[in-house]
Amino acid sequence: MSKPLRILHTSDWHLGQHFMGKTRHAEHQQFCAWLIEQVQAHQVDAVLIAGDIFDTGAPPSYAREQYSDFIVELRQTGCALVVLGGNHDSVAMLGENKRLLAQLGARVIPSVSDDLAEQVLVLDHRDGTPGAVLCAIPFIRPRDVLLSQAGQSGADKQLQLQQAIAGHYQQLFELAEAKRAELGLPLPIVATGHLTTVGASASESVREIYVGTLESFPTNAFPAVDYIALGHIHRPQKVAGLEHIRYCGSPIALSFDEARQQKEVLLVDLDSSGLQQVSALAVPRTQVLLSLKGTLKELQALITDAAQQGTDQQPVWLEIQVSADDYLSDLQVRIAALCEGLPVEVLRIRRERGAATTNLFSDAKETLDELSPEQVFAQRLSTESLDKVDEVRLQELYREMLERLQNERG
Repeated sequence: MSKPLRILHTSDWHLGQHFMGKTRHAEHQQFCAWLIEQVQAHQVDAVLIAGDIFDTGAPPSYAREQYSDFIVELRQTGCALVVLGGNHDSVAMLGENKRLLAQLGARVIPSVSDDLAEQVLVLDHRDGTPGAVLCAIPFIRPRDVLLSQAGQSGADKQLQLQQAIAGHYQQLFELAEAKRAELGLPLPIVATGHLTTVGASASESVREIYVGTLESFPTNAFPAVDYIALGHIHRPQKVAGLEHIRYCGSPIALSFDEARQQKEVLLVDLDSSGLQQVSALAVPRTQVLLSLKGTLKELQALITDAAQQGTDQQPVWLEIQVSADDYLSDLQVRIAALCEGLPVEVLRIRRERGAATTNLFSDAKETLDELSPEQVFAQRLSTESLDKVDEVRLQELYREMLERLQNERG
């Protein structure tokens, strides 16, 4: 039996994210430092980042510096790195220095390659011996696998796209089998992906992505590989209860509804007989986010209790949903009084009827620089009274427009 290969599966870092006007820079710095420690402690052979390394296609300079610093520090541990492009990542930006990063042991796959053989990689043990074959599959855009055809119905487009993506996976699986035969070794085969699968449980920070009209990809359309390392969904989970198809989730909470999740990365051990073990490493939480709900009387105790988790240097970030008293016009003032002198910062107030105000205790409002195009459109759409059919159609048209713009930018 061959020596096991140990992979660390992570995804959805979203470097450069602004969270209601708050930077996540320090949290990402602490996560990267912790991850390097785990790679050394567990003697990881390869780290896989399954998409969305950045939060936007034009990340701030400090986020790009974090990315570069991590690659340099990981190189010093003797561990390899594979970075897959996600729907948030710019193909051009990720690809601009991939040849340079290859010299530091980092292989970057920003998009589907013209030569599919470029997406079939051999993952080595630390001693340089082959340990697995990887089908390195990033976020798949419709133009990567399909030629558009006029006159197709929505159902036809969805079926055609699903078949095209399944075909892409199958082609790479066959190339991986050929590579394994060429090496003459009984190596396990691993695949990646950045998409939504049938039955995956998402959170509010996961912006809806559709590969064309495809909402989710069925698990039975994946090839018979030994492990599938997925990204895009921020909640760690097995897919359809299957041990070998996993979302590792995001390493930090990217929305308030993720605040109570235990974030993790996955250690994956494989050998010649296939998948041996998947174990989760809990990511330490460095910024407390809490969502509180109640009447003003109930909130007084809840806020006081939440403050126990904060400090003057690092206050707790709060989302507050007010029930029963949500009709009050001076709600902001009343909540400010409840928080006075406590190490908490309220980033958003929700009235139970649905209205929300963000950054109420800061003079700085959200700017376009802090919002994605999808968020700007969603906010504008929320001000209209539309039926569901019209809303869905407008969202489809907007996604198509963004896709065309991305195509033009390369």
